[in-house]
Amino acid sequence: MKKLLFLIFIFVVNIYATEAKDTVVSNDKNITKNNNMEIIKIKDSLKFIEEELKDNIWIARYNNYLAYRKIESELAKIKVDAKKYARWKGDKYKELSYQLKNKIKIKENELSLISEYKDSPIGSLIKPKPIEQPPVVSNPFKVIEGYTYIQKIKSNVEEYKDTNTQLSNLLKSINLKIEALKKLRKLYPKEKAQELDKEIKRLQKELKDFIMVVEIVSTTQEVYNRKINQVTQEVKESISNEIAHEVKLIIIISLLFLIALAAKMAMKKYIEDDDKYYTTNKLINFFFIIITLLVLIFSYIENASYLVTFLGFASAGIAIALKDWFMSIFGWISIMTGGHIKPGDRVKVTRNGIEVVGDVLDITLLKIAIREDTTLTSYSKNRRTGRVFFIPNNYVFTDMISNYTFDGLRTVWDVVDISITFDSNHKKAVEIAREVTTTNAKGYTELARKRLNKMRKKYVLRNSNPDPRIFAFIEPHGIVISSWFHTNSHATLGLRSTISMGILDAFKEHDDIQIAYPTQSINISQKQSYSMEDIENKSII
Repeated sequence: MKKLLFLIFIFVVNIYATEAKDTVVSNDKNITKNNNMEIIKIKDSLKFIEEELKDNIWIARYNNYLAYRKIESELAKIKVDAKKYARWKGDKYKELSYQLKNKIKIKENELSLISEYKDSPIGSLIKPKPIEQPPVVSNPFKVIEGYTYIQKIKSNVEEYKDTNTQLSNLLKSINLKIEALKKLRKLYPKEKAQELDKEIKRLQKELKDFIMVVEIVSTTQEVYNRKINQVTQEVKESISNEIAHEVKLIIIISLLFLIALAAKMAMKKYIEDDDKYYTTNKLINFFFIIITLLVLIFSYIENASYLVTFLGFASAGIAIALKDWFMSIFGWISIMTGGHIKPGDRVKVTRNGIEVVGDVLDITLLKIAIREDTTLTSYSKNRRTGRVFFIPNNYVFTDMISNYTFDGLRTVWDVVDISITFDSNHKKAVEIAREVTTTNAKGYTELARKRLNKMRKKYVLRNSNPDPRIFAFIEPHGIVISSWFHTNSHATLGLRSTISMGILDAFKEHDDIQIAYPTQSINISQKQSYSMEDIENKSII
């Protein structure tokens, strides 16, 4: 009986032991499953954090800082070795010392490339941009410069503030990564936990460095903001003072303008003579500009460095009121520097249908004095000569001025036209005209040839042949023999007259050459023909 009871007791104990064992195994499985889920969750968080830190510019700069420290440490060690081996004798150590010296140079070059990380984990960005010297707002242009300066320094503040914000966010990310690694370490076995300990230790060192950087940046930002606010306030005050000054000037100049306008209106009412009105109007404009100029100069005379600016304002006003004078001055500069016209030149000026040909007597700052000569122009158009014309210098920009003696030329082309009848021997007439023209113009032809040959070295001359040219044209009243030749630039009519008479006399010696001129025949109904002379004398009833 006792034995049976013992066996039952043993059976019951085994059942409970089996159940307890199954419960423990089941609990271990549940714990392992929960750990795996927690590990996956933490790894996902780490993956997200690492994605944020992957391309972070501050981490990249921090790595440069670590590289600088590493290279600096290596350089110190190499220098110690190089110094040591330099004292040892033997070719082996000399060679080793030489190699170490080369390594020193290489390391020093590497350090110079990242020298900005010598004292800061983020390099030179630990300091804000320096505050430039604020502009002295003392004229209208400087007002714009002042506002531009304020915008610039404010953008520098925002940029440095953004640096602080980015670094603060970086600290949060590093902290989150450290906390995640610590949680992961608790779930890992000891052999794996050692690797995490190294990473955690590295991140804690990195965090410590960035905490120091953020503290420096925060303190610097506070000081920098105060300085920027001070400078901004000073510049704004200068701008306000200058604007008030400009308003006063505008009021004064406006009053002067109204006075000038009132004077012009009164002058227009009481002065009837156009010349007097024009002169007085110019005087009012001149005095208005001068007084305005004086107001501007005396307003800024305390700052002589900006005198040129205000002279520019005055010059602009004067240039508008006295435009013709200034254009004449610029024309004088163009004439003097360009060398197109000089005293003694024979020129032709065309203005509003009037043509003047003469010699340049003088070139002043405003005008060119030209003495009119006896020329074909005065003979055919003006019918008088010997006058002195004063041509404003600004005509060189607006009107045509021909120079007969440019660059040393002493001759020009001239022409004589003679008409012969259609039944005349035109071939003989052409040859006669050529012979007379060539003979009389020979001296000027050779003179022109020499000068044109010299000009070919300086200018592009398509045809520099100065020999006389004879042309024949059919016109309604006959054949025109046109003889072209070189003649004296200052005395064209003399040779023209000589050649005209020479050709005429030569034609008269030949019966087969008849001079042509416009004629007219009138046929009467009785089929009788009468001359124009009879009609004019009223001999026909």
